[in-house]
Amino acid sequence: MPGLEKCIFLVLSATEFILGMLGNGFIVLVNGSSWFKNKTVSLSDFIITNLALSRIVLLWILLVDGVLMVFSSKVHDEGIVMQIIDIFWTFTNHLSIWLATCLSVLYCLKIASFSHPTFLWLKWRVSRVVVHMILGALFLSCVSAMSLIQEFKIYSVLSGIDGTGNVTGHFRKKRNEYKVIHVLGTLWNLPPLIVSLAAYFLLILSLGRHMQQLQQSGQLQQSGISSRDPSTEAHQKAIKIIISFLFLFLLYFLAFLITTSSYFIPGTEMVNIIGEVVTMFYPASHSFILILGNNKLKQTFVEMLWCEPGHLKPGFKGPFAP
Repeated sequence: MPGLEKCIFLVLSATEFILGMLGNGFIVLVNGSSWFKNKTVSLSDFIITNLALSRIVLLWILLVDGVLMVFSSKVHDEGIVMQIIDIFWTFTNHLSIWLATCLSVLYCLKIASFSHPTFLWLKWRVSRVVVHMILGALFLSCVSAMSLIQEFKIYSVLSGIDGTGNVTGHFRKKRNEYKVIHVLGTLWNLPPLIVSLAAYFLLILSLGRHMQQLQQSGQLQQSGISSRDPSTEAHQKAIKIIISFLFLFLLYFLAFLITTSSYFIPGTEMVNIIGEVVTMFYPASHSFILILGNNKLKQTFVEMLWCEPGHLKPGFKGPFAP
């Protein structure tokens, strides 16, 4: 890799890593201290905190992966190092995506309003439903990581007999099968994407129905009134958070496909580097969207930026207030 391209990659990766650590670290610090002080935590704060923790681990994995790819591509592509990175990335990646999906479902069931019996049944049991989703996410993440361990065992055995002449063709065939299976592992990301899309469209439909009800009741007589309605504001905030997650997730998914294309297309090192940079953008930037969409986190963030110590805004109490 040319020196200039290497420097650009390292600068971009370091910038995304630092921003991601600051954003996710802030979420963990604020919610963690509030949890420790109050001895209790809401379900949404619990999900957001664990989501931020998973993103911190994911950022470290992506940083190590990028550094190895730049300075030691042979170590990056072969042996136990590649296996360890893939296993930890697979587990953390799936857990992070499912936690974000659980947050979307929580917002949808808490805010949206429908009279369908199935939706009402889920809405009345929202905490139980989301907790079961979190446990299922943890189980699926473990299964996905364990499946990679089994694949690596087969791959290691085949690697040990590579080059012995009559089995070389068989080894290459198995290695190609492993690479195809590795790429097809991206299908694990489709269920959370579908669930998040469903939550987004349900919120859109619920918002439309709510606006119609306001209009029929005569509360939309002048522009701007609807935006001050608490239910409308809640719908709009949840929709913004979910659509931002979907956009960043699709970008992340595309970057992963670009990165895995290097298995089949020779000479795609630059494309692989671009994919690595875009991949880090998702866990780094989504944390700031979560901060802006959460009143407690947003108020604490603004207070930290604009208020000097000992000069807090009158009447404002952040999570660190006594």
